[in-house]
Amino acid sequence: MTRLKVMSVFGTRPEAVKMAPLVLELERRPELESVVCVTAQHREMLDSVLRQFDISPKHDLNIMQSGQSLADITSRVLHGMAPVYEAEKPGLVLVHGDTTTTFAAALAAFYAHFAPTKRNAENLRREGVEGSIWITGNTVIDALRYTASGEGFSRPELDDIDYVNHRVVTLTCHRRENYGQPMRNIFEAVRNTALRFPDVIFVYPVHLSPVVRQAAGELLSGVPNIKLIEPLDAVDMHRLMAKSYMVMTDSGGLQEEAPALGKPVLVLRRETERPEAVEAGTVELAGTERERIELLAARLLSDRAAYDKMAQAVNPYGDGRACPRIADAICYAFGLSDRRPEEFSAQ
Repeated sequence: MTRLKVMSVFGTRPEAVKMAPLVLELERRPELESVVCVTAQHREMLDSVLRQFDISPKHDLNIMQSGQSLADITSRVLHGMAPVYEAEKPGLVLVHGDTTTTFAAALAAFYAHFAPTKRNAENLRREGVEGSIWITGNTVIDALRYTASGEGFSRPELDDIDYVNHRVVTLTCHRRENYGQPMRNIFEAVRNTALRFPDVIFVYPVHLSPVVRQAAGELLSGVPNIKLIEPLDAVDMHRLMAKSYMVMTDSGGLQEEAPALGKPVLVLRRETERPEAVEAGTVELAGTERERIELLAARLLSDRAAYDKMAQAVNPYGDGRACPRIADAICYAFGLSDRRPEEFSAQ
């Protein structure tokens, strides 16, 4: 039997977390030949995910350079991918998300779209996208089966937290749009909430950005129940969220991941590109004004009914079977299987 060669291309940590379970699923399919190419738009953070999922890329462009701009990344990915595509001649190329690696790699190859949600699929059709569109759910929910299910942490400061007798809030904040006064508002709200609820432990893996670190050190240090720690790898972050009471974040990915673990999310942004979560009730848009953030955080920490309503809402982003659906759809589209896969529905 002639196998279909499927190449997965990714370069950043978020892409790697979402693509890794799909790579493992493709490798299990005898009718498919899986080839992995990484650009290393992120280097250390990417390598951490590869080690955690035991994935060895066949091609590594290793493009990361100090002070790289988006134009630099685009140029190096375009030049680096051309000979890889020429040598491998894949039947299908898979990329994920909206990073520069995704944009540049996709310029060289296109066949079908795998849409995580019904709204994503509708957006593609409105934009006139031709060809197959399959609603699969988000692969990051599949990744949680590998990462969040285990016990213990690689970081001793996380093992030292008393998760039984204290509620834990996972906090992340790093987006450039929040630099300046919005970030100060967020940190002041967190500080005030921590002082109001001294039995609640706030754990904040502080982003490496000097802007973020300066603001966090100024406004959050010195509060006994706020723990400022170094950034976490994917496994520790997922396990921390699994043990947490709720999540406060301006991250996009955590809006998808935390609800799959039954954790309410307060989104520390004025808007979100994930409206499905807001509509489903798994996240609430808290904005960047101190008073509103404090109000919503206090409600979730004080009102059990409000908490349960969010914690028990259906996650619109997947059921942990996106990767098998994608692999099934590939086999079906290329005539390697006559069984049409079922699409994901959040109902």
